[in-house]
Amino acid sequence: MAIHQWRRILPSRFNLTRLLSSSTTTTTSSSSSHRRRVVVTGLGMVTPLGCGVGTTWERLIEGECGIRALTIKDLRLDNFDVETQNHVFDQLTSKVAAVVPSGTDSGQFNDLFWFKEHRSISRFIGYALCAADEALKDANWIPTKQDEKERTGVSIGGGIGSMNDIVDAAQLICEKRLRRLSPFFVPRILINMASGHVSMKYGFQGPNHAAVTACATGAHSIGDAARMILFGDADVMVAGGTEASIDALSIAGFCRLKALSTKYNTSPCEASRPFDVERDGFVIGEGCGVVVLEELEHAKERGAKIYAELCGYGMSGDAYHITQPHNDGRGAILAMTSALKQSGLHSNQVDYVNAHATSTPLGDAIEATALKVAFGEHAKSGALAFSSTKGAIGHLLGAAGAVEAIFSVLAIHHGVAPLTLNLSQPDLVFSDAFMPLTASKQMNITAAMSNSFGFGGTNTSLLFTKVS
Repeated sequence: MAIHQWRRILPSRFNLTRLLSSSTTTTTSSSSSHRRRVVVTGLGMVTPLGCGVGTTWERLIEGECGIRALTIKDLRLDNFDVETQNHVFDQLTSKVAAVVPSGTDSGQFNDLFWFKEHRSISRFIGYALCAADEALKDANWIPTKQDEKERTGVSIGGGIGSMNDIVDAAQLICEKRLRRLSPFFVPRILINMASGHVSMKYGFQGPNHAAVTACATGAHSIGDAARMILFGDADVMVAGGTEASIDALSIAGFCRLKALSTKYNTSPCEASRPFDVERDGFVIGEGCGVVVLEELEHAKERGAKIYAELCGYGMSGDAYHITQPHNDGRGAILAMTSALKQSGLHSNQVDYVNAHATSTPLGDAIEATALKVAFGEHAKSGALAFSSTKGAIGHLLGAAGAVEAIFSVLAIHHGVAPLTLNLSQPDLVFSDAFMPLTASKQMNITAAMSNSFGFGGTNTSLLFTKVS
């Protein structure tokens, strides 16, 4: 495997080794040969396929779908009269959604457990607490020593926050009942409160960070957390993205943008169909993905299980349009090639790509073109496996990048590349060996990339490898 070249992220006048040797961390050596590396030691997920990594991964690989018909209850308009609820539901052009299954059974998100003692938290925060709890237990990292807590940080972002809390508050204004506004209103809607609540629950006093970059949020949060470890700000970071925007106003907004699927309201499981010629928009989803990132030597010293190494983090901006990518895919290409450059890997050393492809007519085709440019003959030869897992879980917005990064890590860990669901008639951009996976494929995966692109032209690619 090629030598990882994280020093390229710094201007040449900086010396990463000297910078880190002055840190207070006990795991950093002053030796000129020391180079910090970042590995994944814990995973946690809440998705439309189920609550928990094991449940979600098993259902994903088996080709199951977490998308169902939207209901009036899903709109979270409980404070409105029945007539208003029915009217709003009738006005929505898209009536499918990827909803996290709730209940007390195994594999379901337990509302009673996660919200019983927390009146101050909204759903997206609850998802973050649940996924973080699973990831930390998986990593076996629940520190009790003060210095360990100070060297552990949190980086969990979100895309929209709690829109339904804002709707309920606006109703109080309209009804001149503002004195009934909850004192927890502001803490319930702030994106950074997901990181805040996770840090408070476990006493983590390292960096406390929250990215908000639309659908690239989860990937940015993980990449930013990795850099905090590389720069010596922390030894362990709990990182990811969370979203709970299946509500009346969020869905109405995306409907007005004409971004959501409307052709498959009577067949929900077929609605999200990345790369397929019959795709007509994305399916709104919710959930959370959280990883525990750790400095390699720190992980080795405590005997941690290591899933993969994060060795490339590419970012770019389209500087083009508020919602549409540039037609030539230049932003996606730059993000992917930047991640490759940082990793020191050649493009033909990447075995699998988890594409961002959301099931929109324009975006999917542009990303496919970008893959051909970034990976060249490697992609066209069929040696590069790629897929979009949004066919199974919909588009989780701010959580998408984190959940799909976990899928990429699991692909390396289990040696299985997941399928693209509902790909019946591939887009004309595909031909011969350059084709998304239509069935999960067992294969040796030493390097996997995860792409995430967001409104405003923000693009991110994360590159993971097996640890050698």
